[in-house]
Amino acid sequence: MITVLAVHFAVAAVAPLIFRKFGRSSFYALAAVPAGSFVWLLLQHGAVYATAGLHGSGGHASEITPWIPDLGIEFAFRLDALAWVMSLLVLGVGALVLLYCARYFKNKDQYLGGFGAQLLAFAGAMFGLVMADDLLLLFIFWELTTVLSYLLIGYARTRLAARRSALQALMVTTAGGLAMLVGLIMLGSAAGTYRISAILEQSPDLVAGQAAGAVGAAVVLILIGAVTKSALVPFHFWLPGAMAAPTPVSAYLHAAAMVKAGVYIVARLAPGFTDTEYWLPLVLGLGLATMLVGGYRALRQTDIKLILAYGTVSQLGFLTMVVGLGRPDAALAGLAMLLAHGLFKATLFLVVGIIDHQAGTRDIGKLSGVFQSSRALAIVAGVGAASMAGVPLLGGFVAKESVLEAFVHFAGEPGHGLWGAVVLAGVVLGSVLTFAYSARFFWGAFAVKPGVDRTPFKPIEPSFLAAPAVLSVLTIVYGLWPAPVDGWIQPYAALFTAAAADAGAEAGAAGHLALWHGLTPALGLTAVTFALGLAMFFARGAVGRAQGLVPDWIDADRGYRLTIGALDDVAVWLTGRTQRGSLYFYLAVILTAAFVLPLAALVFARKPLPEGLYFIDPNSPLQIVAGAGIVIGALAAVRANKRFLAVLMVSVTGYGIALMFALQGAPDLALTQMLVETIILVAFVLAMRSLPAELRDRTGGKYRVVRVIIGLAFGATMVFAAIHAMGARVATPVSLEFPKLAYEGGGGLNIVNVTLVDIRAWDTFGEISVLALAATGVASLIFLRGRGDGIRASSTVEEGTVGRRRGVDKFSRDGAALALTRKFAASTRDAWLVAGRTLAPERRSIIFEVVTRLMFHSMIIFSLYLLLAGHNLPGGGFAGGLMAGLALTLRYLAGGRYELREATPISAGTLLGLGLATAAASGVAPLLLGGQVFQSAIIELWLPVFGDIKFVTSTIFDTGVYIVVVGLVLDVLRSLGAEIDEHFEEEPAAMRRERAEALHPATEWESASVPADTGRGEA
Repeated sequence: MITVLAVHFAVAAVAPLIFRKFGRSSFYALAAVPAGSFVWLLLQHGAVYATAGLHGSGGHASEITPWIPDLGIEFAFRLDALAWVMSLLVLGVGALVLLYCARYFKNKDQYLGGFGAQLLAFAGAMFGLVMADDLLLLFIFWELTTVLSYLLIGYARTRLAARRSALQALMVTTAGGLAMLVGLIMLGSAAGTYRISAILEQSPDLVAGQAAGAVGAAVVLILIGAVTKSALVPFHFWLPGAMAAPTPVSAYLHAAAMVKAGVYIVARLAPGFTDTEYWLPLVLGLGLATMLVGGYRALRQTDIKLILAYGTVSQLGFLTMVVGLGRPDAALAGLAMLLAHGLFKATLFLVVGIIDHQAGTRDIGKLSGVFQSSRALAIVAGVGAASMAGVPLLGGFVAKESVLEAFVHFAGEPGHGLWGAVVLAGVVLGSVLTFAYSARFFWGAFAVKPGVDRTPFKPIEPSFLAAPAVLSVLTIVYGLWPAPVDGWIQPYAALFTAAAADAGAEAGAAGHLALWHGLTPALGLTAVTFALGLAMFFARGAVGRAQGLVPDWIDADRGYRLTIGALDDVAVWLTGRTQRGSLYFYLAVILTAAFVLPLAALVFARKPLPEGLYFIDPNSPLQIVAGAGIVIGALAAVRANKRFLAVLMVSVTGYGIALMFALQGAPDLALTQMLVETIILVAFVLAMRSLPAELRDRTGGKYRVVRVIIGLAFGATMVFAAIHAMGARVATPVSLEFPKLAYEGGGGLNIVNVTLVDIRAWDTFGEISVLALAATGVASLIFLRGRGDGIRASSTVEEGTVGRRRGVDKFSRDGAALALTRKFAASTRDAWLVAGRTLAPERRSIIFEVVTRLMFHSMIIFSLYLLLAGHNLPGGGFAGGLMAGLALTLRYLAGGRYELREATPISAGTLLGLGLATAAASGVAPLLLGGQVFQSAIIELWLPVFGDIKFVTSTIFDTGVYIVVVGLVLDVLRSLGAEIDEHFEEEPAAMRRERAEALHPATEWESASVPADTGRGEA
């Protein structure tokens, strides 16, 4: 089973490549996949039916592969009678539809590769859905069918109607899917297992046990998902809208496969949960309403495809009613009808596609004389329409007779009373409507219309007609010889007999499928159905006038549009009042919510503060100094009227926190905090060059008091929340085991670093992935194209010969600028920091350059030491990467953007990718050696020079972290440093002077002293 699924998805992945080579004929290759799977399915007949048992005791084939053992999630697949019958439709009809596509589409049609891949992947997802024996696995395939349906409905992406219909189907079915997910989790939690077969085995205890209320609610939520997927009232409107999809999609998804998913869920749960409180009211009530509404709307349509669409809605309600009735005879009849419906409805949709393809229209007012143009097509369509109407000798008749018989028995049983009679009358009325719209479809598609010219109709290739012809032949064979189908379904019907026996109740016999059961009440109801259906068809004019009296506002689709419109209006109103473009307002909302909710919880909990509180740690009185520094820094940041001063004071608070960490015995955190604070300070200072120096209205405004109150309240609430949280612990902290885990499992003494690279490696890998995304985001805000890895042409280069900026020829690359600088350098032997000579004299600092010469290499070596020693001593890849980043920052500040390019010939993007690849490789490599993802190995060896060496492979992961952090810092330097430098250089002198005066207003003396056409150095 897993192999069948894998083949479907693997071929779907390469399908676009196949279509590039062979065009539309590639559909034949794709059709071979479900066709081969269909053959495999037939070969499994013996395993499924040879030892057919009850409640999963036999009669099935299964495959189980662990997936997420800690959560109990498995790739659990089970092929029983119900799954086998459903797979016949999924694989058999899927193969025929793909064959049909080879002649339905043209080679010039766009996106065929993607369409074929999505259709084949849908077949695999639907097969996985019906085979899944795990609730969560079932939901995964359920949502896969939803997403693929959205893509297939929106195939004609340039058509607004197709995109709108696809989005509508996605929203409705996804909403139902989310409700279903909650129900599945509730049901699995109540049962103590997510294995579907195990849940059905213990269903009597679940329904009657202490968790009966939760189980009933779970079943209702699951039924909501089934109702939305199978387009039952009130969600039926999305299915007719989905007819914007190509006809093969309608034939497969909306006749044989996707819309049957909801019916399948009802059928799967029916043996165990029909006795829950709301099962029958939902299944019978919504099913009957859908059958009548769909049949009624089908009679109003003039598009033959929409007639079938609303007919499908009606039939889905019919199927849901019968499979959910919870009786052996209804179970037999329901699956029989499900097969019959798949055969005749897929036939009719494919016929509609041929008519549209050959005639260019689907309007019954324009189609005339098609029967005379193609008798073979008319015969195929006639078989499908007659089977849909329930005409004898066809599969639809055999199935519908069994359905009517089941409802007759249901109405006659004691206890059902008026409810049983109403349901039976509704089923008969729905069958009358079915006969009427079946006749309307055939008449509208093939009859000669008075006063309408004969429709031009192209000849049909036999290969084009083959797929619907095969389905119509199978419909005839099914009607004349229903014994095989009866044998396929009986094991499923027997589940209801066994379930009733386990509950101590009596259950009727399942009966059997046959062409002739004698003169029965069901046969009499069929005769009534035919008579009234013919009367409605011949009186179609009067019926149409009567339908015209119904107000137009009674329309579910219109209700959906009004609902979505109202939601849009509310969203616009709410957005306009919350998204004001004011940072103060946003922070006020966030901080208010962040302190009001915890504060309310603390107040209502009324728990006393934990004992043993102290304001200052008596063992570390220096905390008073650090705390005072933090408070002074925060207050100074609030009062500062210059941006640089404000940022500097914020950094003071950060350094104070680093000191707190150090005093509390956390050198790793202190080191990392100090390095992070330094990098952030540099980044802020670089970015502030483009902003005014002063903070205008920094502390003003009429809401100043409100902001102060919110800030103080938030801070105080967080303090007390932390105190309560620390005192509310009742379980042993998991961190107490970390020292042992770090040393024995991770091979290191530094608990923090071992936790990051070993114990919680997955978290760290996610974090460095976020760092890479953040770096990309910063770069995208600055660079229009690329990441600024090479320095582009500049209109001016600062030269240090006479202390002024001269216009020079543009350099295409930074290498040319550096080469020119070296050419005029005073000493060719002293090449290090030669790029610093591109700076103007007033921007150079000899002391800074000398310090950089002394510190750069030492900082790089120290960063490598932090990386390699971090497993046992303070440090690690993150701290080492920050230290290396600071070394690059130092070199940039000393030599400018050209020096940064000289120092880092490797691009930031390459470093980020290399770091992620290194970390990922360290996680995947253990799998190749039979281990688990991110499993570490401890290697002890002796080297001649170094002596005893203990190497832990998680150091490779830490190396990836180191490289990612260096790439992040480099990206920030090139974005906020080098790129902004280049923008300043390319500004004309007048604009540069105006910008300087705007950012840093000069005094009258300075304005008078500096000539207008010169730089500061020449003045």
